[in-house]
Amino acid sequence: MPDRIDRAVLKLSAVVVTGTIAAMLDMTMVTVALARLTRDFSADIGTTQWVNTAYLLAIVMVIPLTGRLAERHGVRTMWLFALTVFTLGSVLCGTAWSVGSLVAFRVAQGIGGGMIVPLSIMILVEAAGAGRRGRVMAIAAVPAQLAPIVGPLLGGLIVQTLGWRWIFFVNVPVGLVAVLLARRGVPDSGRREPRPIDLRGLALLSPAVALLVFGLSRPAWLPLAAGAVLLGLFIGYALRTPDAPVVDVRLFAHRALAAATALNFLSRLSIFGALLLVPLYLQQVRGLDALHAGLLVAPQSLGTMLALPLVGRLTDRVGARPVVLSGIAVTVLGALAFTQVDAGTWLLAAALFGWGVGVAAVAVPVAAAAYQGLPPAAIPAATSAITMVQTIGAAVGAAVLTAILGNRTAVHPGAAAFADTFWWVLLFTALALVPALLLPLRPPVEAAAPVPSRTR
Repeated sequence: MPDRIDRAVLKLSAVVVTGTIAAMLDMTMVTVALARLTRDFSADIGTTQWVNTAYLLAIVMVIPLTGRLAERHGVRTMWLFALTVFTLGSVLCGTAWSVGSLVAFRVAQGIGGGMIVPLSIMILVEAAGAGRRGRVMAIAAVPAQLAPIVGPLLGGLIVQTLGWRWIFFVNVPVGLVAVLLARRGVPDSGRREPRPIDLRGLALLSPAVALLVFGLSRPAWLPLAAGAVLLGLFIGYALRTPDAPVVDVRLFAHRALAAATALNFLSRLSIFGALLLVPLYLQQVRGLDALHAGLLVAPQSLGTMLALPLVGRLTDRVGARPVVLSGIAVTVLGALAFTQVDAGTWLLAAALFGWGVGVAAVAVPVAAAAYQGLPPAAIPAATSAITMVQTIGAAVGAAVLTAILGNRTAVHPGAAAFADTFWWVLLFTALALVPALLLPLRPPVEAAAPVPSRTR
């Protein structure tokens, strides 16, 4: 029946989530270890910050290749490859002897981690079917939505008890289990007609993204200008080339995909920016340690956990647009509470709970609506584009809001600087209303299966 997910899809979802969760947690656990890394390696925070930046940039660079490699070698083969590379990279990171070696090993780890998320979406989208896509995307969204909350808490606990190296070593048993489960549980979807890898487009796009992220992290105008020029050259090239470019910008002529991609960028910008600001505010203004700050962020995790299965069913029944608009409204209210930085702890906890509900109500419908009306052959390319934009949005959010906080701190240090910065979070969140109005208003209708004829 179209309104229920069969057991095979649920089993596949569990296998995929097992492989995704370590990579998603790793993106957030490392942030709480930066202070310890600075002391252990006798380096400044500007240098150790590249431990995060290198990983993120590696993810951005590899995302455009993932769809092409999946077409050429099959999704299952690339899934096993990505899990193996991520696990080996985690081992290397745990044995690093300097900041430079750790940054290099994080690049290797990011190559595997960057492939895991788009591959997981490809696997589940193909298995779910249009009528069940919302509920399956709700399952797939669990690691992505919980990692920013669980990651800092778990990372703080590991750093305080076992040391920073175990932030990476803890990925190893999870990665090995994920590989074993995938060998039996992930079907081989076969190979599509291979398209050549667009080396020219990659040579334009990769440095463009790297320069833009680097320029925003400073901020520095020269890298920003160079990145913008290269990005413009790539867009012009991608529109003119007769072959499929490394990121097919022509797909954005599809209204649902364009709206979902813009929403993903803005939502990740505000979500990851806020998740950077909230722990900093709790530690620097309210004087909490990293572990207790992580505990106070837990209400957001609870809100997301409770909302994920509900918004999946609701999306399949009423469509993406009304659910997303409601989610953005709830998230705006949560951001508004944090502009009042002298508010009581219970109010901030309630705001984080509402923020978590809003995040789930945006993420799941957007993930489902993005593919509505797309032909199956376009799913790998669309998935690569969406995931890349999500990752860039997270990087831009962290860079922009950190720069704003630094600027406001120079003018109004302390709580006032955080209040000013949270107004920007609210603005970026509210801007998501614009692309949300372009999402499909009604859920997709799954075509009835043809009745097989009986022959004697």
